[in-house]
Amino acid sequence: MRIIVYGKNIDVTAGMKSMLEKKLSRLDKYFNPEVDATATMSTQKGKHILEVTIPINGTILRAEESSDDMYASIDSAVDKLEGQLRKHKTKLEKKMKDHTSIRLDFSSVANEPASEEPTVVKTKRFPIKPMSPDEASLQMDLLGHNFFVFLNSESDEVNVVYKRKDGNYGLIEPTI
Repeated sequence: MRIIVYGKNIDVTAGMKSMLEKKLSRLDKYFNPEVDATATMSTQKGKHILEVTIPINGTILRAEESSDDMYASIDSAVDKLEGQLRKHKTKLEKKMKDHTSIRLDFSSVANEPASEEPTVVKTKRFPIKPMSPDEASLQMDLLGHNFFVFLNSESDEVNVVYKRKDGNYGLIEPTI
């Protein structure tokens, strides 16, 4: 696994980078050598934040952790990724046999001065591939989100799967 480390509002030291690489190397047994892991280290309001994203064959593993110490954030994020891999191991093994790939392309809109009305401050654009609602719910869980937009492979329409308060999933389908 190749590890790409970025720093945002922080100077990434050799120690932080080597510890991150050492911890993420525990996950090498799950991935092919050509898989890229992207880690972004940042600081905000005194918190050290680590976000790790690993796209693998149409599935994206993601962990984000923040703490008062970057080393603690690294430990927590890697533990979270290992937990996701254990939880979804059989589903991921089926997906890894597929040779397609998806990558997220994040674009940010510049922050404007605060106004009374809410404004769009961030835009996310990403290519979507056809998948079933079950695959979409798995992807949503792996990303740690409450909803996921996808192209339904059965209806060829854009759908949204979301997590309900009772722990089940909901599916939003468009009608005309």
